[in-house]
Order: sequence, then C-alpha cells, then structure tokens
Amino acid sequence: MEATGKAGFVLGNLAEVVERVLGFLPTKALLRAACVCRLWRECARRTLRARQRVAWVSALEAGPADSHALVRALARELEKVQVLPQTVLYIADAETFSGHEECHEQKKARKRNSKETAIALEKLLPKRCQVLGLVTPGVVESHCDCIIIQDILVTPMGSSSNQPQEIEEGEAGFALLFPKIDGVKIHTFHFSKDSKNRVFDESKFAEAGLKNNPDLRVVLLFGYNSWKSGATRFLHQIVNPLNEKSIILAGGQVESFTSLTSENNNAQPGDACGVVGLAFSGPQIQSATILLDQDVADERTAEAAMQRLKAANIPEHNTIGFMFACVGRGYRHYKTKRNMEADAFRKFFPNVPLFGFFGHGEIGCDRIVTGNFVLRECNDIKDDLLHGYTTVMTLIHLGSTKANQV
Repeated sequence: MEATGKAGFVLGNLAEVVERVLGFLPTKALLRAACVCRLWRECARRTLRARQRVAWVSALEAGPADSHALVRALARELEKVQVLPQTVLYIADAETFSGHEECHEQKKARKRNSKETAIALEKLLPKRCQVLGLVTPGVVESHCDCIIIQDILVTPMGSSSNQPQEIEEGEAGFALLFPKIDGVKIHTFHFSKDSKNRVFDESKFAEAGLKNNPDLRVVLLFGYNSWKSGATRFLHQIVNPLNEKSIILAGGQVESFTSLTSENNNAQPGDACGVVGLAFSGPQIQSATILLDQDVADERTAEAAMQRLKAANIPEHNTIGFMFACVGRGYRHYKTKRNMEADAFRKFFPNVPLFGFFGHGEIGCDRIVTGNFVLRECNDIKDDLLHGYTTVMTLIHLGSTKANQV
C-alpha cells in the first residue's frame, strides 16, 4: 500500500502525466481539477490554451413551458464541452423564445418571456464571456438529431458529418462557443439610432474596432427593429462606410437582440432601431461570401452557387459556415422542397458546420478575403450589400489548429 501511495504521488507530480490525464476532462471538470495544487493549475492552463476549436450547442426539441429548449440544451452540454467560451453567439426562434407559439391559428402564451430566457442563458456562461443573442423568424443549425422544426439553420451538435437543418416550424436555437484563439480577436459592437441626430458619428467605428484596424477581416452585422421609421437609412449609414474590398460583410435583419454583454458593452434591448454584430480580426482569418439571388430557385442553380463558394478555396478545417436567408425563401421558395440550400452547402462542404437564420433582409455580396487577395478588383463602384428575397452564404476560416487539440 505504501509503495502504491508513493507511485501515485510521483505520477501526480509529473507534469507530462498530469497534463495527459487532464486532457481527457471537459472544461468544467478541468477547472475544478485546477484547484488541487499549483502543478495541476499550470497543467490545466496549458490544456485550455491548446483547445482552440469552436464548439456549438443546438436545440431542436420543444419542452416544458417554463424554459426554452436552448437553455436546457446549453445547461446539459456545457458539462461536456472541451472549450472555455470567450465569445458566444446564440440565435433562437422568436416565437417560442419570447413566450408565444402558434397553435391552431392563435397565439398560445407560455410561462416565460425573452428577458428571463436571455438571463437564464447568460447565467450558464462564464462571467467574463462576451455574449451576443438574437431572435429571428427562423433558424438554420447543425444538430445531431435530424429533425426539421422552425426557420433557423443548424448543424448537428458535435458532429460535422450530419446535415444542417433549415428549421421552419417549432422551437429551436443554437449557441456558437468561441474560445480564445491565438492570432484571432472577436468582439461585439452595438450602434443604436439616435433620434436627435440624423447623421451617424463615424468616429464610433474606430471606437468599436471597425476602422483603423488593419487586421479586420470579417464583420457580421444584424439590424434589429427594422420596421421602425428610419431603420433602413440608419442601416445604410452603418454598412456603406464599412463596404471595403478587404473586409467581408455579412448578416441580415433580425427581430431583436436579447443579449449583448462584454467588458465595455452591456446593452439592453429597447424600442429604438440599431445594429449589433461581431467583428473578427486577425491576419490568419480567411473568408468568402456569395449571394444567391431570386434567380436561384431549384437544386441545379443552388448547387451552381455553392460551386462559386467552393472556388474561393477557403480551407475547410477550423471553418464555420453561415447562412442568412430571407424568410420568404426556404421550402416556400423552392416549391415545398425543404432544406434545399443547406443540402447544397453540405454537398460541397460536408465537414463544415452551418448556422444562420431566416430574417427580414440580407447583407452581403460575392467577395473573397484571403490575405491580400480579393475576388474583385477595387473600383469606384461599391457592391450593393443590402438585399431582399435572397440568401447570403459565408465561410469564416479561423486559421490552423494544433494537431493535439481535442
């Protein structure tokens, strides 16, 4: 027994052995193990720094009226994830997130509201994590269960081999968990329309890291309360100054934002219109977008559009796909055939998870950013970035990852 105890003590103090064992633990268990002693704490830190792959949690099942499916899924899956989230983007369907669902052509009240649901989600995440939450008419997500539900796009949880789903009915949502990634900076931003000033103060772009930032590569923008007077004009004031050939702009119009927390920004949803988003900076980031216009209306033309995206030659390892589509597309646009665009994406990018939503307008164009190369030559005519009844497909490559990452 004494020899066994000594062996255990020796093994417990060999950094290589400790680090190897801790590498099998999910993040929450790893953080608890870090409290054992200084050696274990240092090993845990090195293990966490090596985990730089984006994780995600998807929800596609309806459940008890007092909590949203995404809250339950996140609470369950955060016990298993292998990353420490630094930035989280979550998107959920507007109907059930805000406490109502369609039932026999009438709205049936549920025992929750959007603020309570957002707070419940935020409480599950690390305190220093910056969070951007949106609700939309529909969702697109990747999920491990092949179930079709409500205008959201999702890729199956933890698996890149399952097809993404255009969810067009019911309760659904996803959360993208971005860890700290070497060479990549991700930050949230928020611009709210000031009813007293018709002209937007462009100095706010620099404060948000969207100007005078040579490493800026991708900006995801989401307009909210687009039905408000002056909302379209305000969106133009935000988008037009950022419309540069060296930056990918993509996104769309959502119902509203429900969470926006960071070190310098803890905004609450209000009655005004505005724009929220995520900015991705880093020389290793590569990205591309394509626009599917109204003429893309069948399987052949959808796949032809994906071939344009494939031709960008964006590395597919450590890459995320986004799909921002008009609420009028989906199976309605493709004559009752569901999942058309998500299936076309999966055919050309079987190992890239896809996320997004169906909204009230789309932001984007055909553009590639890989180092100093862009798809089109710079000229005096800027691309039109605001669209309706279209789909914007986007790839974001976050750089290479170490071979030993989980």
